[in-house]
Parts: sequence; C-alpha cells; structure tokens
Amino acid sequence: LGDAVLELIVTDFLYKKYPSYTEGELTALRSALVNAVIISEIASGVGMNDYLLLSKGEAKDNGKARQYILANTYEAYIGALYLDQGIEMVDKFIHKTLLPKTEEIVIKKLWRDAKSLVQEKAQEFVNFTPAYKVLHESGPDHDKHFTVGIYFGTNLIAEGKGQSKQEAEQKAAEAALKVKNWLD
Repeated sequence: LGDAVLELIVTDFLYKKYPSYTEGELTALRSALVNAVIISEIASGVGMNDYLLLSKGEAKDNGKARQYILANTYEAYIGALYLDQGIEMVDKFIHKTLLPKTEEIVIKKLWRDAKSLVQEKAQEFVNFTPAYKVLHESGPDHDKHFTVGIYFGTNLIAEGKGQSKQEAEQKAAEAALKVKNWLD
C-alpha cells in the first residue's frame, strides 16, 4: 500500500511541477526519486533505522540489504500513515522528507539513464554501440562487488564499480559521459 501511495503523490507532484516534461521524462524522474538508494537515505535521515529491530547480521550490513530494509520501512510507514491519518498527512510527510530531493535530481540531471544517453551519444558521434564487460568481480555471493568497463569497439572508455552488474554498468556509463564530455 505504501509504495502505491508514494508513487501517486510523487507522480502528482512531478506532473504539476514539470508540465512541459514528456511522459517518459516524468517516469524517469520519478524512478530517480523513488528508488531504494534515495528512499533509504530519507528513511535514515528521519531516524527510522533507530526503530528497527534487526538481527546481528542485518545490523552489521551497510550494503544493499540494509538499503532495501530502510526503503521498505519508509514505504510501510507511508502505508500506515495513510490508513491512520489519510492522504493529506502522507502528502505533507512526503513533501517534507522526499520531495526536496527533486531539485538536486533535476539540476544534476540524475533522472536521465546514463546507459541510454551514452548509447545515443556514441551512435551519434562515434558510430559505435557501447559494449559492457565485467573486468573484476569480488566478494561473497551476498556482498558482491563488480568493476565493469565500457567499450567503443576495442577501446576501453571508462570503468564503473557497483554492488551489481547493472549498478557498475550505470557508473561506467556515467564515467564515459564525463570522459567524452557528453553531459549537457
């Protein structure tokens, strides 16, 4: 329930604040705002982690598992707040905690998918479709770390690191955009 209410309020806010954005741009902006990384930061910032009873293993974990626990806690709180206080109170809570992040995401253009953007630019300027290759993989199954390279043909353009292949590919694409000076 909380995730649905969160999506509704964020979508309504973005639609009203950015009326000239296309449907695709609004969807990408919402995805950049409503994701486990941002939501877990917000949950931690409002002190939700202080109220969680976690196992010793979960309490020590500062990686993706902890992010998902915090993000799910924030969404569960929104669901409970909606049932107890109604949509207006949830709207105030989200406007106070999450929506201030919107401006940073728009200014830094974090809502744009780096992999899609680098593919467009590579095809336009160098006539290559980028390829991604895992260069290094380490850590146990529950805490993997990946280093991925982005290539134009056989040329390594940049590298990215992340806790999943997808995250490392995004970081590599972001780095390639900087290396090639393709950021708008």
